[in-house]
Amino acid sequence: MNTSTPTLVSLTQSRTVERQVRGQPTSDGDGVKLTRVLTQPLQRRLDPFLMLDAFGSDAASDYIGGFPTHPHRGFETVTYMLAGRMRHQDSVGNVGLLEPGSLQWMTAGRGILHSEMPEQEEGRMAGFQLWVNLAAKDKLTAPGYQDVPPADVPFLTLDDGVTVRVLAGETRGTRGAVTRPTTEPLYLDVTLPPGTSFEQPIPATHNAFVYVFGGAADVAGTRVETDRMAILANTAGADGVRVDSASDEPVRVLIVAGKPLNEPIVQYGPFVMNTEAEIHQAFRDFQSGALAT
Repeated sequence: MNTSTPTLVSLTQSRTVERQVRGQPTSDGDGVKLTRVLTQPLQRRLDPFLMLDAFGSDAASDYIGGFPTHPHRGFETVTYMLAGRMRHQDSVGNVGLLEPGSLQWMTAGRGILHSEMPEQEEGRMAGFQLWVNLAAKDKLTAPGYQDVPPADVPFLTLDDGVTVRVLAGETRGTRGAVTRPTTEPLYLDVTLPPGTSFEQPIPATHNAFVYVFGGAADVAGTRVETDRMAILANTAGADGVRVDSASDEPVRVLIVAGKPLNEPIVQYGPFVMNTEAEIHQAFRDFQSGALAT
């Protein structure tokens, strides 16, 4: 899906880089190796985002165990595949194939059990999983699932060759594959050829970050190397962010922003609620089999 006449953008002032973060190597599921970029100590600062995992390996032993059936409650998981194939199944009856370029947006709500298992025994597996919080009023909503194949993710090609895949939110008059009314997430995958730049408006109310996963970028005058997250300052008067290529090769970045909920965050493993009592209830519901009913 391509928009041929994107709206022009001209920022008054770009947000600056408040700090840079290098992810922490870890594993999840059945031993899947990944890098946790947005960790629990950053949840308040980057509200409504709870976690960002980056995974990428050519070694089957790093991913072959996949993510067997496990529970969630109280937030949304967003899986974006760059390479490889994984099969999703859940307790609501949804089945979907994650393939290169596809997007899966799952609302755990009051509770869901799901698995994501590789459908390959060799080759590269790469992508991201982003967790987006739900407001207190929505934490016990019915679970939901949206599977977006690669061809249905809107994309733009700008005059200078910059390409943008619009996963969520809106840019240059093009609405993304997913829109959410409360947290208003923006989620862009931007590729910049050498010598190009990209400007993206971001509401002053929103928290935002840029994650570089190919080449090196200049974010509002600060060089950000590959595999680094730049947390964007909530700069007074800034109306967005400018990203410039800083490499002789194509640069690839995620631009992510969202409206903070400004509510208490209590997380224990796969459950994210507002109080410890609600976490204890989630465990009781899971143990009794009531979480996903």
